[in-house]
Amino acid sequence: MPSNDNHPIRNTATPDGHGQAALLLAESLIHGLCEKSVLTNLEAIEIVDRAVDVQFDLAEAADGAGAPMWRSHALLSSIATSLRTDVGEPTPPRLVS
Repeated sequence: MPSNDNHPIRNTATPDGHGQAALLLAESLIHGLCEKSVLTNLEAIEIVDRAVDVQFDLAEAADGAGAPMWRSHALLSSIATSLRTDVGEPTPPRLVS
């Protein structure tokens, strides 16, 4: 595939810093929403599990080109695991003002 200014060639063997930063930000946001009782931990886990399932389907459909997608899948799975460690007494949602 020829390259031009609009589509630079990317080395997919190295981690994508922007994607990792976005996932870290999303994970921090989810944990923050749980701490403020806007989301329960179980709701947060359901949200991340949905993303893990979708990412799994996308990675499988990519055949041999799916290596970066499997890395993303692993990162999403680790977020789900970190949320599961927070599960304890469910905190009821409260109105944030």
